[in-house]
Amino acid sequence: MKSKFSFFEAKNNKYFLGHLLIIVLLISSCSSLPIKSLPSNNYSERVKFLVMHYTAIDYQQSVTALVDQGGVSSHYLIPESNDDSYKESELSIYQLVPESKRAWHAGSSYWQGRIDLNDQSIGIEIVNVPECRKLEKIEGERVLNYQQENDDNKLCVFPDFDPKQVELIIQLSKDILKRNPDITPTQVIGHSDITPTRKNDPGPRFPWQQLYQAGIGAWYETETVDKYWQLFNATAPNIGLVQKALNSYGYGIIETGELDSQTLDTLSAFQMHFIPWKVTGKPDSKTVATIFALLEKYFPEKIERLLSRYEDEKVVESISLFKPKRGQIDQRFPEVERSTRALVNDRATFKSYRGGGEIIIDNNDALSADIYVNGEKLNINTKMEHGQRYQYSLKRRTKNGVNTLRVDNILPEGASLNIIIPFPELTLATNKNSTRFKKVDEQIQSDIEQGFPGAVLMVIKNGKVIKHSAYGFAKKYEDGGHLLASPVPMTTNTIFDIASNTKMFATNFALMKLVSEGRLDTNKPISYYLPDYTGAGRDTRLVKDLLTHSAGYAPQIRFFDSNNKLGKKYYSQNSARSKQLILNKVPFSMGRNTKHIYSDTDFMLLGMLIERITGKGLDQYSEYDIYQPLGLKDTLFNPLIKGKVKSEIAATEIHGTTRGGRVEFDNVRRYVLQGEVHDEKAYHSFEGVAGHAGLFSTTSDIGILIQTLLNRGGYAGTKIFNESVIDQFIKPADTNGSYGLGWRRNNNGALKWHFGPYASPSAYGHTGWTGTVTVIDPEHDLGIVLLTNARHSLIENDEENEENYYFKGKTFETGKYGSIISLVYEAVLEGK
Repeated sequence: MKSKFSFFEAKNNKYFLGHLLIIVLLISSCSSLPIKSLPSNNYSERVKFLVMHYTAIDYQQSVTALVDQGGVSSHYLIPESNDDSYKESELSIYQLVPESKRAWHAGSSYWQGRIDLNDQSIGIEIVNVPECRKLEKIEGERVLNYQQENDDNKLCVFPDFDPKQVELIIQLSKDILKRNPDITPTQVIGHSDITPTRKNDPGPRFPWQQLYQAGIGAWYETETVDKYWQLFNATAPNIGLVQKALNSYGYGIIETGELDSQTLDTLSAFQMHFIPWKVTGKPDSKTVATIFALLEKYFPEKIERLLSRYEDEKVVESISLFKPKRGQIDQRFPEVERSTRALVNDRATFKSYRGGGEIIIDNNDALSADIYVNGEKLNINTKMEHGQRYQYSLKRRTKNGVNTLRVDNILPEGASLNIIIPFPELTLATNKNSTRFKKVDEQIQSDIEQGFPGAVLMVIKNGKVIKHSAYGFAKKYEDGGHLLASPVPMTTNTIFDIASNTKMFATNFALMKLVSEGRLDTNKPISYYLPDYTGAGRDTRLVKDLLTHSAGYAPQIRFFDSNNKLGKKYYSQNSARSKQLILNKVPFSMGRNTKHIYSDTDFMLLGMLIERITGKGLDQYSEYDIYQPLGLKDTLFNPLIKGKVKSEIAATEIHGTTRGGRVEFDNVRRYVLQGEVHDEKAYHSFEGVAGHAGLFSTTSDIGILIQTLLNRGGYAGTKIFNESVIDQFIKPADTNGSYGLGWRRNNNGALKWHFGPYASPSAYGHTGWTGTVTVIDPEHDLGIVLLTNARHSLIENDEENEENYYFKGKTFETGKYGSIISLVYEAVLEGK
């Protein structure tokens, strides 16, 4: 090995005579001391670890960095073939620091309970140069920035290690292991293993398995991996257990129970070492199975505790937070889990309205039972038969609001039955007073006569539709801005672009459903669900920060316009690129929780989060998992490509999105918009489907969605979310009571322009830029839907400042929301 270590010897030859003289003097000095040998059994070797690195630069640059410049070093350096900076004909191993000395190669590090591994390790630097490219668009030209460290925004190519170089690595490692018997297989590691949040070397191409086959380092048995894969594929372990398993193997990861950035980095480091063909940073079942296979092989004393915990947590996680029900009550009687307080068993409440409701009894094996609604016993005269269903109207026993159910005396002993009470459904009021909403009709009709385009209004009270009227026109103007000879009348079935009401009736409904199902926790970091949402403080943002508009984003980013305020690199008219920009490029305009800034970006991210959790597009999930079970047929994204025609849909802006020729950008629309989402970000940058805008609907469909909320989570035989989740989402934010989770709140009159002066403090709802407003008032059991096409109007300039312009439709009271809402409340509360 002498020739291979020649670099170190040559470097130090000129100091040989001086060193020899010092050694002679030391020996002479020691020989005069009365030292005797008395060996102790209580010691161990200093060196515990062997750490592999790649240099990321060529041989000559490596020598400069490791030998001449100071700051970093290593015990050994191994060049590679075909490196122009390496002038020797044969590869040699260069010793830079004696093994007895401390080389500076590990930095701040951790492995198997030990920190600062420079003191306890031998480092081998191997010349290998990965190439990482970062693409940026600057003034129309592509500029390549070469950087070596890993980054989510870079494309990295890792070259194979030189076979001759690998032979030397194996020879040197075997030699080191002979001299340092305390280095066990699991203590032969990479730089990324001991510092996963900072380093990725020696990279995914390092031949760990080849070293293992030569007797160096750790590896797993395929059969053991398969055993755990089958187990975890059936029921995945929670992230806290995965963190514990990684820590048990040696990684310096803290158990947080969250898929945070340290976990993503650690999983990536583990995968680069043991599953290099699948470096994703995700705790999939194969990755976790590999961790457990290694633990079983090398740390059998730890595996039993981890498996015991897995079984305990599996039982807990198998209890669903959301049990799909066929109604608001869908329950077995007698109850299985019974209280020791006898009079609290076999009782429940349900919402109903006077003269409505039904009960469905699915008999398992009972012969008789006493069933009471609001204290009155049902007249069940027929002898009950096994396996039969019985349905009874409750119209003579129900009242408005909360009703009670009690079940007694189920016979014979041990028999049971299941009772279903569906949620209330909307019905048309039969005693409508034609003059009750006279002031509302007069105000809207007056605005129509003065030039307001059109509107549809629905009012729901105590489960009944007490007002449903259409006014004006769905379309007044043709392309070019001329009035139609025959404007298209508005009808109660007209479909509207509901703009930001999308945030509530698509995104928020989906989020509330996912929370009810236990698939989403709004208190978790966004990165728990979107692991690539990292950097610049993103890791600290929680899901609820987006819902309360307190994450710190600006109101909007005009991705569709290359002249947006953030520059051309934020220009995107492609959905995939827009989503990538939001994930790790769009900057914050201020700190987290500094103030509430209503931002479309917040709900774009929430839409992406829904797609990641469900594995479906936002439109697919909301339309098939929410609207279809509720029987909605006219609530959808991109209606023109899903069977709807323009004549069914209210028109919006007359000259596309040019504001009457005042605005220009690539691919701007110039025709009357009808059936295409008006919002430019949603249309151009998200292909019509976004969390903040894009949904089309009718007053009838939104009325059902509002009644679902008033019903506390369901409609007819379909339950969408839990009551507790509604409470969670409409609860006022601590710092501003006008914000709930997504929903805007009346907050004791703070938003009169939206809710008017009469709404209860608990009223909530939302508005939409195209001219839509919704109000849900649980205290009055009231729902209001006002859909207008206020933007289907001429645009006029401000007389004092021609640069300011406005839609004429937004100057009318009908287009300002609050006045119409106020008149509706007066009609309802005063009963006139």
